[in-house]
Amino acid sequence: MMKSRTWTFAAVAAAGALTLAACSSDDGGSAAPSGSAGGDADYTGQTLNVMHYEGADSAMGIAWNKAIEIFEEETGATVNLEETAFEDLRTSAEQLFDSSDAPDVAEYNKGNATAGQLASIGVIQNLDDAYEQFGWGDKLADSVATTAKYSDDGVMGSGSYYGVPNYGEFVFLYYNQDMFDEAGIAVPTSVEEIEAAAQQFADAGVTPFAESAQEYPLGQLWYQLALSQADRSFVDAYQLYTAPVDWQGAEISYGTQTLSDWIDKGYISKDVTGMTAEDAGVQFIAGETPMFYSGSWWYGRFLDDISDFELGISNWPSTELTPGSGGNMWVVPVESKQPELAKAFIDITMRPEVQNLLGESGGLPVAANTDEITNEDAKALIELFNEVNDRDGLAFYPDWPTPSFYGDLNGVLQGLVNGDFTPEQAQTELEGYYEDYVADLR
Repeated sequence: MMKSRTWTFAAVAAAGALTLAACSSDDGGSAAPSGSAGGDADYTGQTLNVMHYEGADSAMGIAWNKAIEIFEEETGATVNLEETAFEDLRTSAEQLFDSSDAPDVAEYNKGNATAGQLASIGVIQNLDDAYEQFGWGDKLADSVATTAKYSDDGVMGSGSYYGVPNYGEFVFLYYNQDMFDEAGIAVPTSVEEIEAAAQQFADAGVTPFAESAQEYPLGQLWYQLALSQADRSFVDAYQLYTAPVDWQGAEISYGTQTLSDWIDKGYISKDVTGMTAEDAGVQFIAGETPMFYSGSWWYGRFLDDISDFELGISNWPSTELTPGSGGNMWVVPVESKQPELAKAFIDITMRPEVQNLLGESGGLPVAANTDEITNEDAKALIELFNEVNDRDGLAFYPDWPTPSFYGDLNGVLQGLVNGDFTPEQAQTELEGYYEDYVADLR
């Protein structure tokens, strides 16, 4: 539980190393040696165009602003920071990264449908040589290697390295402790208790879950419900195409039917079809809903913005598998005009002082020093993440299998909320979108 909003610990990383991993790749350009962003070169008067979609007050935004400060001091170059939105870059990256307007280095989403797709068509640079030169692979744990590495077909987990994840992320349950206490409800420790609590809140006229069907939150809840009935072979089939996926099978059917039931019972408002992730997060911050199932990227902001109630966090109960992975990655577009400086900048984001700041600000760094962690809020997040890592529970994200599945899933779940699809029809729709893409990859 947390009411303190002061982040003072020296590092936040992972059980042993956050269980994060990645590997190596580079387009062959010579990057500056690790520990000195510019090496012996003087880049005064030159500009590095950096693009990302993190808020300035987010853990990543705070840490990367520090990295920019160090980079400019050490290289003499100037950083032109181009801020964008996640959704805008998701839809424009293929054209942008292959154009004269491409940034030199950019944050980009990991997974088959995003980084894998761009790697397969040559829009982002291979970083194998840079991994070897800078030693990034030594700083990353094995579980993240899957999402940093892509085959010629863009399938994660094998091939070369196309990005550098420098933070981790996972999805869990945020709850308003004060609302639970006022209603006389114990914090749920099973799905049955979640449903009982949700029913009690709904009976009192309170919508239990903050949600968004316009963007990712509802899709991640659907995936978590399915994962609660699944094992690693299901994840491998769904994400890595190792076997056919049974779209009317027990795992997906449980997820879709449970979500439909929760909508019908008022646990999730039908208004979520018009709500963004930001809308849902703000609703939870305002104390309007007692629960929000979403990612660790909200944690620092919630600690900063919530002052009227006690914030609680918990892993989803009764499951071995959880949505999550290494964080979004730094990639170097094929049309980067400063690939060497881009790699030097990435290396700075992996330094202890930047990684520690990321942790101090509420993130999950991959290369911080963890020995001196004293902040209770930070420890709570790390312990939660370690629970997942200890059971090898990171199961990636539901929209990763195809380049268009993010929009496909959101659209189908909006139809489920609106009553346009039964659960069986929703699954059939999703199967069609999925199979149209993956049938040739098996």
